[in-house]
Amino acid sequence: MSVQNKSKQQTVTRLRARKGGTPIVMLTCSSTPMAQLMDAHLDILLVGDSLGMVLYGMESTLAVSLDMMIAHGKAVVRGARQACVIVDMPFASYQESPAQAFRNAARVMAETGCAGVKLEGGAEMGETVAFLCDRGIPVMGHVGLRPQSVHQMGGFRTQGRGDGAAKIKYDAQVIAEAGAFSMVIEGTLAALAEEITREVPVPTIGIGASPACDGQVLVAEDLLGLFSDFTPRFVKRYADLGAQVAEAVRDYAADVQARRFPGPEHCVDD
Repeated sequence: MSVQNKSKQQTVTRLRARKGGTPIVMLTCSSTPMAQLMDAHLDILLVGDSLGMVLYGMESTLAVSLDMMIAHGKAVVRGARQACVIVDMPFASYQESPAQAFRNAARVMAETGCAGVKLEGGAEMGETVAFLCDRGIPVMGHVGLRPQSVHQMGGFRTQGRGDGAAKIKYDAQVIAEAGAFSMVIEGTLAALAEEITREVPVPTIGIGASPACDGQVLVAEDLLGLFSDFTPRFVKRYADLGAQVAEAVRDYAADVQARRFPGPEHCVDD
């Protein structure tokens, strides 16, 4: 199925059926205008908690709140017509218990109108994923490098070396068996991500993982050149909009200071 030729809104059921088929295309998104621009070309618009870093200047995703995710989730849903909108569950909104996860995930879905939620975690989150799925909340898993556990993991380091490989494989199997319709594999050795993709029955979506995954995701601001604090090795920058924005603002400031703007064509005289 061509992303550009979709005639109906994408659903988690259709996405799950894409296992081993045409790669799933996903990008992060956090506003209505961006959703309107991106929607026709994507299968999934992910309202990622990375917005804490790329929009709010936070050092990590840990301080992102549920209210922030809901506000941005609403904005993205307003701009989406075809793509499936998935919202990240932020740190501390789901880890305490399955009941806590359900209350907060249900609130996210009810208030945003999104199609599902994404949560980070391995085997320890299996019970929670099953609890949510059994109660009608579609879940996208997230294994490998988990930004919400960045301190425990010792920083943003590639995962899957040595004994860590077996743990990540087990995590992926548990999350799939718990009912997740797909899972992100982040920051993981390519060979391991490929092996997991072969073994789990649901689509895998790679970020810094393997081209063999069933789909790919990037942070949109990285792809567009709008976030320059650091550029991960796995990012391919398709534009340098940050430089264009800076140039446009520079030219505007120069025109205002030289009284070239506004000109007569920008004014109304009765």
